[in-house]
Amino acid sequence: MKDGAVAIGPDSVGYQLTERSLVFGGSELTATDIAVRAGQVRIGDPARVANLDPATVTNVLDCIQRRVEDAIDQMKTSSRPVPVILVGGGAVLLNRALRGTSEVLRPPHSEVANAVGAAISMVSGRVDRLFDYAQGREAVLEQARREAREAAISAGAEASSVEIVELTELPMTHMKSTAVQVKVRAVGHLMHGGA
Repeated sequence: MKDGAVAIGPDSVGYQLTERSLVFGGSELTATDIAVRAGQVRIGDPARVANLDPATVTNVLDCIQRRVEDAIDQMKTSSRPVPVILVGGGAVLLNRALRGTSEVLRPPHSEVANAVGAAISMVSGRVDRLFDYAQGREAVLEQARREAREAAISAGAEASSVEIVELTELPMTHMKSTAVQVKVRAVGHLMHGGA
């Protein structure tokens, strides 16, 4: 904070929150510390942020509010208010009405949405490079599909669940060759447990 101006992010302590934030005994001021000091969530040790300047807390919360409202406006397809669903740990930072919304919904257990999303997310693998079609289009496409599948599996996808979801061919018409840019994306379910 400098001359009343607030700088937030883009860096995050992420999974190290319980080591680095003030309320957990760390030395870095985080949005979680602000939420605790504002009384919007009770985690960690609130005494560790009891002496945070109330003006700082208000400025940070105002800045976060403006950013979220601006993001909502940028995503809207018209000027009409839209319903918004708040999920994830950061939702505790928003306890006021949001400009541009018709309603704000907070589903039960919404604070764990990030963890649920990570648990059910798909893992992807991509190929995006030039191939020579002189060896035959189908052979090249099969090679690109195989490479995308292997990339997804290497990234942690369960092999039996991997499928090709995108395949694009872009002929290099400006070149005197049989080169074609091939883009392939494969996705699969995250492998659970050990290999």
